Amino acid sequence: MTVRAATMDLLRERGLTTVFGNPGSTELGLLRDFPADFRYVLALHEGVAVAMADGYAQATGRPALVNLHSACGVGNAMGAVVNAFHNRAPLVITAGNQDRRHLESEPYLFARSTALMEPYVKFSHEPSRAEDVPAAIDRAWALARTPPQGPTFVSIPSGDWEAAGDGAAAGDGAAAGADTAGGPGWRDVLAGSEAGEDALDRVAERIEAARAPALIVGGGVDQAGAWDAVAELAERLGAPVWTAPQAPRVGFAEDHPLYQGHLAPGRVSAAAQLAGCDLALVLGAPVFAFLPYELGEAALPPIVHVTDDPGEAARSRALSVVADVGSVARGLSERMRPRVPAQPVAPRPRPAPIDAPAAGPIPPPFLMAALARALPENAILVEESPSNRNDLRAQVWIRRPASFFATASGGLGFAMPAAVGIKLACPERAVACLVGDGSALYAAQALWSAVRLGTAVTFVVVNNGRYAILESAARFAGIEGLPSMELPGVDFLSLAASFGCHAVRIAKPAELPGALSAAMRSSVPVLLDVVTDPAPVPLLTGAP
Repeated sequence: MTVRAATMDLLRERGLTTVFGNPGSTELGLLRDFPADFRYVLALHEGVAVAMADGYAQATGRPALVNLHSACGVGNAMGAVVNAFHNRAPLVITAGNQDRRHLESEPYLFARSTALMEPYVKFSHEPSRAEDVPAAIDRAWALARTPPQGPTFVSIPSGDWEAAGDGAAAGDGAAAGADTAGGPGWRDVLAGSEAGEDALDRVAERIEAARAPALIVGGGVDQAGAWDAVAELAERLGAPVWTAPQAPRVGFAEDHPLYQGHLAPGRVSAAAQLAGCDLALVLGAPVFAFLPYELGEAALPPIVHVTDDPGEAARSRALSVVADVGSVARGLSERMRPRVPAQPVAPRPRPAPIDAPAAGPIPPPFLMAALARALPENAILVEESPSNRNDLRAQVWIRRPASFFATASGGLGFAMPAAVGIKLACPERAVACLVGDGSALYAAQALWSAVRLGTAVTFVVVNNGRYAILESAARFAGIEGLPSMELPGVDFLSLAASFGCHAVRIAKPAELPGALSAAMRSSVPVLLDVVTDPAPVPLLTGAP
């Protein structure tokens, strides 16, 4: 058996038969005589391949396989790998290297990819022997899916695929040096950790002693499938619930009577929002992903932190529990007596109707309100429009699990390809991608993949003709005289047409609702180029 045959058997057993990639010469040995039961999802750029796989892995909850090209392909993908690392997307990333018979001379296409990847993956490795390739990929799969989930990387010299393997198929005990008889499925990694009784008792005592606790919920709750467990805990405590700053996923129904909104991504502003709370129970989020350094006094309440990431816990400077978020929420509910809060929690107001002028440009709040009405009940929203985030959160309320995705790192180029990957994973659900005009230029090649794959994603480009978030950040910091903040001359209709994607330009408010509804009903991908008011918005809610 060749290394390639053994690897294909392994990939089948591990459910890694969808391969996202952009091929190069050093990867052709894997792709030759590509099996009929595998699917190759072609991207026009390596960053798009990784981001598509990121969305696919998050939506399915299972590792996804990515194949990149040598050192430059890995370099092209690094921004998306950073996003995947912070998104905790379980990816198995492979890339080719030159034939190991002349690696020592550093030939053309020689790669130092393991060093390049190492800071942003859980495992970065090039096997010492060709016959070790399947075991290295299996190790990468196991590590990618164990908490905290994240990307892994294996570099594979090009000549290894046709080398003789050790004759052990995937799942065979001999392949791992086991003494017992093997067989399909004999080896697995069953991950999951429940908090101990003592830890739960200690946290429950802290909560019981608090007069006015609050819950701060992050993307880890959605990833763990723990919406119901967290809602039960909040209701038992009668506690207000906030979404953690810059959360990449939503972990609590935004129409729930206890829900209060998103914490601001600034320490002083967030402290003001939590005024009156004497304990913050943070579930599945870092403490905290603030954006600017905000001057002023910031008296945050004492924090109890629940996460599946030991590194995140070590940074938090709080009482931290490293365990599955859902199991902790359930354990706390069992220990907490129902309580009536000293001051009842007032539900946040429903979104107010937004009027728009008869002529453009379109106010961003009007766009977000129209989007909220157009989204089907089961829709998934993928977002990368940082300058319009406050308006989006005010108007579009997420009510179901696994219905909102953004990048946790702030790196651009995630949303468009991730939306394609999510639609591949969830073909039965409507998928919309809200993306700024500047952000859209980082991964516009995703439109080609969307068309080729037949993924009916609605891409809504918020076109304010500038890098508006940078203008907001400059205003916040008191910086003037910045160059190159405007983006003149970008024709998104022609760009979309060059990839075969249908596109419509919306410049008048009256045209917007119908265009959104039609796009969401379409059976093919559609891009809407929405011309919006370019006026900069505050970086922090309430900031000047």
